[in-house]
Amino acid sequence: MNKIVQFLKESYNELRKVLWPSREDVISSVKVVIISTIIIASVLGLVDVILLLGVQAIF
Repeated sequence: MNKIVQFLKESYNELRKVLWPSREDVISSVKVVIISTIIIASVLGLVDVILLLGVQAIF
């Protein structure tokens, strides 16, 4: 039981040392992820359409 209590105390102390991101940092990161996702989805969609047209032209 002492090890569990010691673990919880040490975990709490380590969490106090963590430098949490600010709200602005989180919003900025979310914007980057959303924009990147949209760009990658668009590129993959374009590649899919091109490959589909190529396969249809062959068959």
